[in-house]
Amino acid sequence: MQVKMQARINELQKLMDAAQVEALYVTNPENRYYLSGFTGTAGALLVCRDNTFLLTDFRYLEQAKHESPGLTIIEVNDSYAEALASILTANSVSGLGCEGDHLVHNQFLMLKDKLVSVEIKETSGLVEKLRMAKDDDEIKNIEEAVRLADLAFAKVLPMIKPGVSEREVALQLEYSMRCMGADGVAFQFIVASGPRSALPHGVASTRRLQQGELVTLDFGALYHGYHSDITRTVVLGEPSPKQQEIYYIVLEAQMRAIEAIRSGVRASDVDKIARDIITGKGYGERFGHGTGHGLGLNIHENPRLSMKDDTVLRQGMTVTVEPGIYLPDWGGVRIEDTVVVGESDCEVLTRTPKDRLINLINLFSLS
Repeated sequence: MQVKMQARINELQKLMDAAQVEALYVTNPENRYYLSGFTGTAGALLVCRDNTFLLTDFRYLEQAKHESPGLTIIEVNDSYAEALASILTANSVSGLGCEGDHLVHNQFLMLKDKLVSVEIKETSGLVEKLRMAKDDDEIKNIEEAVRLADLAFAKVLPMIKPGVSEREVALQLEYSMRCMGADGVAFQFIVASGPRSALPHGVASTRRLQQGELVTLDFGALYHGYHSDITRTVVLGEPSPKQQEIYYIVLEAQMRAIEAIRSGVRASDVDKIARDIITGKGYGERFGHGTGHGLGLNIHENPRLSMKDDTVLRQGMTVTVEPGIYLPDWGGVRIEDTVVVGESDCEVLTRTPKDRLINLINLFSLS
């Protein structure tokens, strides 16, 4: 673990040199964990050219020593800004990069006040560049998070029937995941039924499921800090011709996009494949989000499978593929899998079937 963390810090220092950043103040909790293994809820990293410091308070000192044995642990007694100033002065650092997309304004003002002789520059995204491609251990954690989500969904399927509320389904999904070994949930679950399934982020409500409706479920597990993300749309009864039509358009778009994913392909090109299929069927205006996103320590990471992201995919990136069609006052369909980018293709981690629109009434002989 210590060797892996040091290798990540070494790669970060190369990026810092290229960005002309003398020292980097890491306050994003996921970035801090990625570089140190420290899981405490209070702390920050200072990455310099010759040393890396982990700043935390008394509550987490022993934990920091145990989880981050290769780092210099600094106890913060008053403020992080004062502790930081002491380290920078002792190490003759005159320039500091900070994560502007995470550092709140009052913290920035405190740094400016305490670091009067240090030039502070915004340097967001350096650690995130390293995090885009996952190593084998990270992929194993994501695989397990996906497996737990798959198992929980299979266990909960029989209870998805008319009269049950969306919230009851979401709670049972979470309960099942935790019982099977998940550390928590990846995000607030989406369970959207009937007309609400036209809401891309229709989090579970008290609405009760009804016969003949589509139900879209978007959920995931958290395992050792890593997330999974899966979406399935089912129907409570025999699907109508329109429900079938929309489902298979989305399925085709998703499968063609997955087939295109490999090292060397641009993220925007994957989005275009899915988008062109949906647009060609006349529903382009009802597909209003990107085709997918990276995931790992955060549920939403780069790269984004969107029109605006020309990132070239490379081996080890983990992304979701989740096109959808959303029709107001009618409903919607989204299908989502988690995949790992390979050299010549990709591996789909999600195992839950999607080849047809599942009629839960017939599947479980419910009346």
